[in-house]
Amino acid sequence: MTYTLPCVLMRGGTSRGPFFRSDWLPDEPDERDKVLLQAMGSPHELQIDGLGGGHSLTSKVAIVSRSARGDCDVDYLFAQVSVNEKRVDTRPNCGNMLAGVGPFAIEQGLVAATEGTTLVRVFNVNTNSRIDVQVQTPHGHVAYDGDARIDGVDGTAAPVRLNFLDAWGSVTGSVFPTGKTQDTIQGVDVTCIDAAQVMVLMRAADFGLQGTESADELDSNTALRTALESIRREAGHRMGLGDVSSSVLPKPVLIAPGVSPGSIQSRYFTPARCHRSHAATGAIGVAAATVLAGTVAFDSRLAADASHVFRLEVLHPSGAIQVEIEKSAGTGDGSEGIKRASLIRTARKIFDGTLHLRT
Repeated sequence: MTYTLPCVLMRGGTSRGPFFRSDWLPDEPDERDKVLLQAMGSPHELQIDGLGGGHSLTSKVAIVSRSARGDCDVDYLFAQVSVNEKRVDTRPNCGNMLAGVGPFAIEQGLVAATEGTTLVRVFNVNTNSRIDVQVQTPHGHVAYDGDARIDGVDGTAAPVRLNFLDAWGSVTGSVFPTGKTQDTIQGVDVTCIDAAQVMVLMRAADFGLQGTESADELDSNTALRTALESIRREAGHRMGLGDVSSSVLPKPVLIAPGVSPGSIQSRYFTPARCHRSHAATGAIGVAAATVLAGTVAFDSRLAADASHVFRLEVLHPSGAIQVEIEKSAGTGDGSEGIKRASLIRTARKIFDGTLHLRT
């Protein structure tokens, strides 16, 4: 026996997964999660009986609804569905999947399109933060074709600009949840940061690495992955997250100096495997750490323009992500200094149809 529900499969940035309106799914979280696990085919290493692709980057779900907040148009709940475990994590945000939220909301009639571009004000339920999403809508319709190119995705597409407005300390209550810009965990200097994503940043050099290694090289380094997980769990405790052994937060990230001022090498873990490119939210967090004095990523060579905007390049295994960080004028280097962060992603609708699930 099977039952059906509507489903839209979309690529958002360098991730992919089904998009659902919240009223298509059960209201009760446990029942909802059962549906999501079955929809993705989890737990199974290949997710052969569902929509998942056997990797964390292709085992993601976006749930969208009309927002009751006066300053937002839609609510976006992100769900990371485990590939090999019967587990759904709704604590993190995903900026790549976020790129598909604006187009999805417009096409579902949740937001009215305007000529040229449409602003979709998104409230991220996971992190209690707002992101303004600019979608290309020539003639009042969503455009997926365009000239924007992002590393990690073949071809070009219409640009989707994501403006993160208040994602600073949104999960833990502070940009630096331990109260310090640096800590030492198991002999390694780290920065625990909550800026669009909750992460623990570490210098690649402290693990005998260059920071330019491929994802496959890092994934095959069993000793490295064991060390990162141990540090990640301790960082989770220090950040007030408790036992994070069954959570994807915080994300461990290895960083190294880039090729020029304003660029930084980043290897972002999901957390068990190295991202083949980079999380969009993670790129914002890494870029923010680069401009905040005292962090393991701080680059003293950086210079902002007259409007206090830093333009940075986060280098990853598939290329780079350009990020703008705006700091408030006349403040110090703490959380109060971050005003806005933005980047360009792209999205594509893959199919719009009916999903069949087992009863």
